[in-house]
Amino acid sequence: MHEIAKAELLRALGALVRGLSIVFWSLALTGLVCLGVVFIETTETFWRETVSPLSFAPALLPGPLLWFGLHRLGIFQAQERIWQRALNRAEILAVLDAGLAPFLFWWHRFPLVPLYTACVGLLFLCNLFLLIEINRVLQRLSAMLPDENLRGETKLFTNFNISVLLAFLGVLTTYYVLTLFPISKLPVWLDRWLQDAHAAGVWLALFLMLVPLSMTMALLWKVKEVIFASLTNAER
Repeated sequence: MHEIAKAELLRALGALVRGLSIVFWSLALTGLVCLGVVFIETTETFWRETVSPLSFAPALLPGPLLWFGLHRLGIFQAQERIWQRALNRAEILAVLDAGLAPFLFWWHRFPLVPLYTACVGLLFLCNLFLLIEINRVLQRLSAMLPDENLRGETKLFTNFNISVLLAFLGVLTTYYVLTLFPISKLPVWLDRWLQDAHAAGVWLALFLMLVPLSMTMALLWKVKEVIFASLTNAER
């Protein structure tokens, strides 16, 4: 009976390690896609028009890969409801990400179509909330692991990542609301702030996304390595 339980635990830990690896590389691909899209949209018109449609193919991969990786994580501690609920929320956002990804290409080809612009904006928000949920998944996972140092470090950096992303969301919301008002009704200093924010544009937004993204990837890799080391020791 003890051997059966140990075999089940090892199988669950193996699935957990593979799931964390898939999520890690999916986030890396997401970062590359974001860099590529921003580069394409900020280059000269000639270069934008000569970009091949196949250049947007990598954008279709992160959503399905993230869903598959998160689904693999669910094999571990399937009876823990809080853990499973965190995974389910992240999986739903990964599915939405996969469904909205094709609109990147259509928006690039027809940027003046309001539907495509709205879908790309929704995709951006979906990625932002997905990154927040992945940090919460890491919090739940580390709470179930026996490593006290890893638990404390994960809690510290995931809270930082979530705070940065929520603050970024708040700034974006404020900027969008203020753009709805006529310029003549805004104070001079506020109008200047809007102009500076518009000048910074997508590169500032990309930087504010990539910082928590890179920290989340570092945490994923560290948690995976700790679990892999314990899995290797258990098999000896």
